[in-house]
Amino acid sequence: MFGENGVSPLSLSDPGRIVRAMLAEMRIQGLGVIDDATLELDPGLTVLTGETGAGKTMVVTGLSLLGGGRAESSRVSEGAKRAMVEGRFMASNAALGLAEEVGAEADDDGTLIAARTVSADGRSRAHLGGRSVPVGVLGRLAEAQLAVHGQNDQLRLLRPADQRALLDRFAGDAVAKPLAAYRETRTEWLAVGAELTERRDGARRLAQEADMLRHGLTEIESVDPQPGEDRDLVEQSRRLAAADDLRGAAEAARLALGGSDDGDSPGALGLCGEARNLVSSSGDPELEALDPRLAEALAVLGDVAAELGGYLDRLDADPERLAGLLARQAELKALTRKYAADTDGVLEWAADARERLSGLDTSDEALAALAARRDALAVDLARHAEELSTARSAAAVRLAEATTAELAGLAMKDASLRVGVARRPAGEGDDNALRVEGKACHAGSSGVDEVELRLVPHAGSSAQPLHKGASGGELSRVMLALEVALAGADPVPTMVFDEVDAGVGGRAAVEIGRRLARLAARHQVIVVTHLPQVAAYADRHLVVQKGSAGGKEPGTAAVTRSNVRRLAEGDRIGELARMLAGLDETDTGRAHAEELLAAASSHRETDRAADAARRDRDEPATGRRKRASSTRKR
Repeated sequence: MFGENGVSPLSLSDPGRIVRAMLAEMRIQGLGVIDDATLELDPGLTVLTGETGAGKTMVVTGLSLLGGGRAESSRVSEGAKRAMVEGRFMASNAALGLAEEVGAEADDDGTLIAARTVSADGRSRAHLGGRSVPVGVLGRLAEAQLAVHGQNDQLRLLRPADQRALLDRFAGDAVAKPLAAYRETRTEWLAVGAELTERRDGARRLAQEADMLRHGLTEIESVDPQPGEDRDLVEQSRRLAAADDLRGAAEAARLALGGSDDGDSPGALGLCGEARNLVSSSGDPELEALDPRLAEALAVLGDVAAELGGYLDRLDADPERLAGLLARQAELKALTRKYAADTDGVLEWAADARERLSGLDTSDEALAALAARRDALAVDLARHAEELSTARSAAAVRLAEATTAELAGLAMKDASLRVGVARRPAGEGDDNALRVEGKACHAGSSGVDEVELRLVPHAGSSAQPLHKGASGGELSRVMLALEVALAGADPVPTMVFDEVDAGVGGRAAVEIGRRLARLAARHQVIVVTHLPQVAAYADRHLVVQKGSAGGKEPGTAAVTRSNVRRLAEGDRIGELARMLAGLDETDTGRAHAEELLAAASSHRETDRAADAARRDRDEPATGRRKRASSTRKR
């Protein structure tokens, strides 16, 4: 059962194994026939078996939901309000970086909790590290942590673009670096080419636009507006137009303060002075205390009277100057009617027009300069394309050799894989045509190469494209052989295989199990299988068991419900015997199951010893000492 934080303590089947990035545990509730099940997963190879219809597919569906896959309400168990999938990851650095980016928090032990719920009405929610996140965040988490391979992946393997991506993945930095340089140059090459085409094809339209911009700039420059000038003119003209009224108001205010020249009206200053004399000569201390305040009032009134006098001296009713201001306003209004709401906007339009004009040069000299730039970029792009093709061709040889070696061990000893790298010729009228080593090629976003995987199924046969030359069982084995070959280049720590052994049996099934166990030396591998030969290689064996619920009351039907449990070693024998055509109740079946387990154990020990010897051979002495020290510490 899950603990306080929604997960149980991590339980690993091999205490000596290095704990690495992996999916440690998963819980499923209300999904299909599964009511509530908890899966404790091994860092090595975990197999999931069960009878047809028991719900193995729901486990893969749950993993897909956890990786941001499409949510369908039809997957919610009948009668349940929602389905929930929760996973606890021993997170990789990339996953922890994603969590930090979205504000999610890992637990103290470095594990990261991801959850997905789907309601019966189809609404879906996602959580990461206790925080609600968009479903796309779980998709990004899956890119760093989880890869689900099913029979649909076999179909994708038939598409040329996916075959090229697979080769690039295998090649790693040897292809990634020239591909990045190619894409950067191609972006500039396309931009320059598009600009050249626009200038040539739209020369008349661009010339008309340039004339319009030049006319506007000439008109604006002849008026020469200044920032904020229209607002200043409004204020100045308003004052000049109202000069007589303003003069009357100012003179009346000065008269009210200073009084008339003949002395008939003393004004506020005279009255205030008289009041001051009266209180200061009263002989009463209380009245005399008002003298300072009256003195202050006299000073303020005197300052205001002086400022009014200065205002009247400056105020000038100049009809000619007013006419000039009004004429300037008319010039500015002519510009604001055409180009912007005010003079500041007119100046911005002019700046934009000058910048636009600099890119509208359709002269022969400008077009020649652009064409020369495009041609120089084409030379650089062709060089990057050649480097990319060379890197892919070298990687194709290595991938073909590694995959062919794996096929030999998957009961296809006479089969071989060919990885062809050829340049895609440019079609007639191809806008992205590029000459590479004298030939016109289509310069796509991933280079000029087409990659094709071809299978030689047996000696003497010709190489055929995978969709023509491989049966369903052979395609399963080819995909697995490719995954083993890619194991060192693939950064995803957890790989899930959903019945990739379909259509396979006998010796080939044994070898598939063996290869999956080898793949589990570098990755966590989870396999849904119906083959006992594959299940025998598991580090941890989980079984989906179905039962029935309900149906006891009259008129109610029983509903199939399943759970998932881990098998002890003794129980594994019974499950393998059941998978051997239902021989779980016979001594013969159990004996056969024991033989499978013993053979698988022997193979695992042999392969691990060989891998250790290979590491010792390939690893520098310093690395061996560090690994030995790490093993002693554990």
